[in-house]
Amino acid sequence: MYKIIGADQKEYGPISGDHLRQWIVEGRINANTQALVEGAAQWQPLSAYPEFAEALGITTSPPPFSTGASSASVPIEEILGRDYTLDIGGCISNAWTLLTANFGVVLGAVLIYLGIEFGIALLGAIPFIGPLFSLANLFIAGALEGGLFYLFLQLIRRRPASPGDVFAGFRNCFLQLFLGRLVSALLAGLCMIPAIIVGLVVFMPTILHHQQPMPAHILIVVAVGLLCFIPAVVLQTNWIFTLPLILDRNLSFWPAMQASWKMVSKHWWQMFALVILVGLINVLGVLMCCVGLLFTIPVGLGALMYAYETIFSGSNPPAR
Repeated sequence: MYKIIGADQKEYGPISGDHLRQWIVEGRINANTQALVEGAAQWQPLSAYPEFAEALGITTSPPPFSTGASSASVPIEEILGRDYTLDIGGCISNAWTLLTANFGVVLGAVLIYLGIEFGIALLGAIPFIGPLFSLANLFIAGALEGGLFYLFLQLIRRRPASPGDVFAGFRNCFLQLFLGRLVSALLAGLCMIPAIIVGLVVFMPTILHHQQPMPAHILIVVAVGLLCFIPAVVLQTNWIFTLPLILDRNLSFWPAMQASWKMVSKHWWQMFALVILVGLINVLGVLMCCVGLLFTIPVGLGALMYAYETIFSGSNPPAR
């Protein structure tokens, strides 16, 4: 559904895409009419929406990603009504091929990202003022992560990309990326509150009396923590495509979270298996004196973005 700004500068809608196409034919609206797709944060002229190109008489060239249309060219409502088949092994192998074919660009972007995060971590250790840098990282983390996702989508779709694309989230949708990361993390973190309460109740008496905690008490806290961790993992898995959807589809953070949830839930165990596999790959990178992260992080991000393309474009993109 869409909203538009009419010639009288009044807002009309929600209106279906078919209804808008009819208005185009009747000459009531044109390519310059400002429109807002449901869930998006920014008004754009109708000419910016590929789904109206034919009605407007605009000739469009096929996207560089030749095996299927970009998810941004299909209304989000249509995408949410689709099903998909996720090839986990294909996502991993294509991600590796993508890395080897674009090693310089990917390595540069990952080094920029890790350099910023490592630098902020060092500054965060400074007495008194360190927490200010940690707080600053809270504001920029969503934009940086979104930029990495954007870079991989550009490469997968065979479009020009550079290490500087890691800053794409600062140029576009910064607030929504910040909110998307913050809200999803907070909601998942709320699941751990019972474990924190149990830990305080169990350990506070031993701390006050300078006693060693009993093994049974430790086991209780660990068991409760594990139980609380399960719903947190479920939430984070369901919202894993929030940031890519914000940048790629220009969605506000909450519709992006809803869209990610709906599509991941259709085949949750497949998506969870991919997330676990990506996590294990990164653990392997850590065991390789952390240098391996320069290879495992790109493979993990690439695999997730190949899954994103499969889920939100209905195609199985090949490696570049």
